[in-house]
Amino acid sequence: MTWTWKGLRADRHAALVLMVVGLVAGLASILLSRLELSAEALKLCLQIAVAMIAASLFLTALFVRQIVEDRRQIGESEQRFRRAMEDSAIGVAIVGLDGRILQTNPAFATMLGYSREEIEALTFFQITHPDDLQIGRDTMISLKEGKIDAFHFEKRYLRKDGTPVWAQLAGSVIRDEDSGRPLYLVSQIEDIDARKQSEARIAEAETRWNFALASAGQGVWDLDMRKGGTTYSGTWVKMLGYADGELDGDPDRWLKMIHPDDRELVAEADRAHLAGETPFFEAEFRMRHKDGHWVWILDRGKAIERDAVGRLIRAIGSLTDITQRKEAEARLIVSAAMLADEKERLRVTLQSIGDAVICTDAANRVTFMNPVAEKLTGVTSGEALGKTLGHVYWAVDEETGQRIGVARASTGGAGPAEQNSRAVLVRRDDTRCSIRQVASPIMNERAEFCGLVIVFQDFTDARALQRQLAYAAAYDALTGLANRSSFIRTMEELVDRSGKAGAADTTGPIDTAGPVAGTTNSAGDTTGSIREHQFMFVDLDHFKLVNDTGGHAAGDALLRRVAEAIRGALGPEDIVARLGGDEFAVILKSSSAASGMIAARSIIDAIRGLNFTWDGLAHSIGASIGLAPIRAGCGEVDEIIARADAACYAAKAAGRGCVSTVDEDVKADETAPPKPLAAAS
Repeated sequence: MTWTWKGLRADRHAALVLMVVGLVAGLASILLSRLELSAEALKLCLQIAVAMIAASLFLTALFVRQIVEDRRQIGESEQRFRRAMEDSAIGVAIVGLDGRILQTNPAFATMLGYSREEIEALTFFQITHPDDLQIGRDTMISLKEGKIDAFHFEKRYLRKDGTPVWAQLAGSVIRDEDSGRPLYLVSQIEDIDARKQSEARIAEAETRWNFALASAGQGVWDLDMRKGGTTYSGTWVKMLGYADGELDGDPDRWLKMIHPDDRELVAEADRAHLAGETPFFEAEFRMRHKDGHWVWILDRGKAIERDAVGRLIRAIGSLTDITQRKEAEARLIVSAAMLADEKERLRVTLQSIGDAVICTDAANRVTFMNPVAEKLTGVTSGEALGKTLGHVYWAVDEETGQRIGVARASTGGAGPAEQNSRAVLVRRDDTRCSIRQVASPIMNERAEFCGLVIVFQDFTDARALQRQLAYAAAYDALTGLANRSSFIRTMEELVDRSGKAGAADTTGPIDTAGPVAGTTNSAGDTTGSIREHQFMFVDLDHFKLVNDTGGHAAGDALLRRVAEAIRGALGPEDIVARLGGDEFAVILKSSSAASGMIAARSIIDAIRGLNFTWDGLAHSIGASIGLAPIRAGCGEVDEIIARADAACYAAKAAGRGCVSTVDEDVKADETAPPKPLAAAS
């Protein structure tokens, strides 16, 4: 027998009535015994009273038993509720209508970091996140107004340390059975903070993914046969000029939008993937825009679900607008063709020019050689390609013999071309040829070094001509001595250094007897003292007779003999020049006047001792020498030469074959009027 609270209350009322009836029956039997009734009537009344009393006693016993059973069941139910609440893995709270927390379990207290005593002293308003308070207030109002009996929502609580935690609430209102008035709320609270954070991360990742797809201009399509068609992302439909949803539905519609020339290619790629021949579907094709023009599309997709027999159920893919890339590729093809033509023209040009050309990459490896370069280096292009430049091209300086390195341009500038007209190419067989070299760096648009172009020419003949011209400009063609112009330049340098040395010497008087010891600088000049040189003007005696009798050939031969004689009479550092005709000049380096006289006599003796015979006829000549010092205060070069010339004239006047020195008290313009030396000889 199942008892409800209402049934129990009704039984209680019935039992009380029966007890009252039994008491009344008992009292009635007592009263009847005192009344004068017949025995039969009295017996009947007593029987009725006894029956009523027995019935009331039975019901009273039954009622007491039921009360005991009810209390036991209530105790068990309360124990189960307490254990369920205490042992529950989720939070349970009983909340009053004023928001006070009447009772809670350890799970809820632990979830918020409180003890049970601490949390039961608070209201739910104090532990609710400020942004979610209105949810609880609205729920409480609806419960009080009887609009709802249960509730289910999510909100944020505040832990004891102030950090929020997401929770899911489910509960109901407990009402008074008689009046229906709400008494309190029973809530179950589940911690869903981890789920919420995961959902937030998923939402963020999805947002980033959608943003990335939209930013990259990629659309997404989703074919689901269960739903009966294909759906396209907003980016994809906008790519083709349509509105959202305008292309959804027919799974074959996209094939009709493909350019006729591309449909077969796309259909084959689609068939191969559906047949399992390819891991994914990929194709590039043109699709018609809504306004009629064609858009290049890159389509990639993959079947992600099939039925038991392998039929396609679902596939997902992406579409990318590659129109700009395709247009760039078309332009690149045109540019490549033009570049190939230009490269061929350059190749033919480099093969045809008379200059040798070698190209290298940034690692100094040879990338190109034209036939002229092959001929000059003695290395074929096939041997050279890929080798470092040093294996093919080795150039040294003509004067120093040091290798001429090819400089690498620094980053940030193209760098000038390096030119060298003194280079000598050393071949593998150790033969050499003079070259003129120009090395230019190759820089890309980012100013990065990419290699070198070396252009060189066989300069052997030109270099020989240059040397001949340089020699002719400095030396006498007949005798091999220095000519007048080079001698004058040398003398000007000596006069200039002597003047500077004289200006620097403030330590004592000039020592005219000879060189004064001093220190020598890196250029070989002596500083801290005055260094004196001697200048000789040498004029041949009786030379005109040789020319007159033997001819100019005899005169030239004799002049060469004279040059050798003068050179042999002097030291290696002394300078000898032919000024013209039969006039010679000598500079004695680091010499005093006395040493100059000795050297001059040696020259005279050497010339006098020449045994010159021409066409069987012996000729005898001599020499007259004028000697002048070169030192500070002696004036300019022209003045020194003029004084030496005057001294030479004086020597001829004195009988020839002798040396005359300059009288330092007599200036050049105070000497006797000069006359042609040729006449004097």
